[in-house]
Amino acid sequence: MNHGLLPLIDSGRTVLFAHAHPDDETLASGALIAELADHGARVVLVTATRGERGEVVDGPLRSLAGTAALASHRESELAAACRTLGVAEQFWLGTGPAARPGTSTRYVDSGMRWVREGLAGPADDVSPGAFSLAPLDDVADDLVAVIGHASPDLVISYDHGGGYGHPDHLRMHEAAIVAARRSGVPFAELVHHRTDLEPLGDDAVWFPLGHRLPIVAAALAEHASQLTVDGEQLVHSGGQREDITTSVGLRIRSR
Repeated sequence: MNHGLLPLIDSGRTVLFAHAHPDDETLASGALIAELADHGARVVLVTATRGERGEVVDGPLRSLAGTAALASHRESELAAACRTLGVAEQFWLGTGPAARPGTSTRYVDSGMRWVREGLAGPADDVSPGAFSLAPLDDVADDLVAVIGHASPDLVISYDHGGGYGHPDHLRMHEAAIVAARRSGVPFAELVHHRTDLEPLGDDAVWFPLGHRLPIVAAALAEHASQLTVDGEQLVHSGGQREDITTSVGLRIRSR
């Protein structure tokens, strides 16, 4: 792992991943989490919501769709995926120690709708308590709290487009940048297309992590309410297929 960003993510370092829903950690960054953990970094994860509005795949878990039980089930799925990937600690944003002093907030999945293939937008029925509508300062201060607790050398979250436009991803991206700046910790965004990182500079790294496919597939399989693993592909609740993401880039956005 001889990369320009290694001073921030080498063995003995702590890296905080900030994600919006259970399964995002594996879908967007599972291979990188596993790589870092295997090389001696301490990986900490903070997740904003329980993915209450996630679509449930057909099968024995389908009855969870739209029920309060889905949230607790997805909590268990996340815990199992974290164990598989090697996450040292996982926190829920808004709950201590990932909460600003004297507060407790349960952020709720905002939902989404497809604007076009590959691009999401806000749902038509966003609830008042939705994460995407939470005040930016409140979300950032909750992240500042978990940064203070975990003392990471680097904070990693989505890029400025939230990966594919999910409003909760966008809110987490915005808040993570603010929180990292307030805490004096570097922030890096996840990039999933090699061309977006060219030309590579000291602030950008591409990690070819195809060798992590088995562990990412195993972690994805823990999120059985949301997707199905089929060899080197995953199948979403709507039947859409895509290759399991392994290789990923990081680009520093603040120091």
